[in-house]
Amino acid sequence: MFGFRAEGRRAKHMDPIIQATPYLMPMRCDAMVFLHHDVEYDTLMRYIADKSRNEGVKITFLEVVIACYVRAISQVPEVNRFIMNKQFFNRNELTCAMTILMNTPDGSIKENVIKVKFDPSDTIYDVAARLTTKIDANRAPENPSFAIKLASFALAIPGFTSLISWIIRGLDRYGLLPRAVIDELPFHTSMFITNNASIGLHSVYHHIYNFGNTSMFFGIGTPERGYTVDAKGNPKRWCTLPIGITVDERVCGGAVYAKLFTWMKRCLKNPELLDAPPEQVFYNDGVEYHVPKPESAMVPKTPTIGAAVEA
Repeated sequence: MFGFRAEGRRAKHMDPIIQATPYLMPMRCDAMVFLHHDVEYDTLMRYIADKSRNEGVKITFLEVVIACYVRAISQVPEVNRFIMNKQFFNRNELTCAMTILMNTPDGSIKENVIKVKFDPSDTIYDVAARLTTKIDANRAPENPSFAIKLASFALAIPGFTSLISWIIRGLDRYGLLPRAVIDELPFHTSMFITNNASIGLHSVYHHIYNFGNTSMFFGIGTPERGYTVDAKGNPKRWCTLPIGITVDERVCGGAVYAKLFTWMKRCLKNPELLDAPPEQVFYNDGVEYHVPKPESAMVPKTPTIGAAVEA
């Protein structure tokens, strides 16, 4: 309320055309734009193998993709915004939400939802440590998230679910939802990601929830393989990791999104850039934020200089 929210501050000095878009497209489902990117599988596979063989560090494709996003936001913070009640807010945190499978004793499929906070200066080691800690702590079926507990409680009383939803939406719209609730709900996040490759599914263009304030959704799919012909007419095998991306086009202009994805592609093609912190971190006006480094993060034996590499 009055320009202040638990997870953000009112954005100022914006392009008037951008500011007017929520009045033309009031809901996120009105403004969804879909993109697709094929990541070079061999490049990431070699990087992950080198980390395991030379440093004893286990890195996953999911962690690399998230680390690339974190690095890109550190350079293009304008994308880390959200729209609520037709007003723009600079997010005062950098978070990623996802659904994970629980370790059930009988092998039945039960899901949990988590949200992880990152610091814009995080390296791949920091990202991996934060994700591993959060996922391990939420795998057990006897430890469901707050969102699951809230849903179970509301559904237990006929008609109560609609009331709870109406109250939360109303408080959220006017910035009155407590910080403790926002921290636990996965729908208030910088980016939501799903790793379909872990369950053998293709990449998807996932919808963006109207509830909450998520402005970006990533859907990683299973690797795709095939053959092509090079410039000399010789057959050449290719393998890519497909990613479906859905964004809220109202958050910023297309050129800003292009700058963000250029940074992500640069890091995906040169993942060693993630070994060291960025040389400089940029923030939106009035929302500089920091998250303590995870104690469990491993550091490289020979620090890599984070120099810029051409995309």
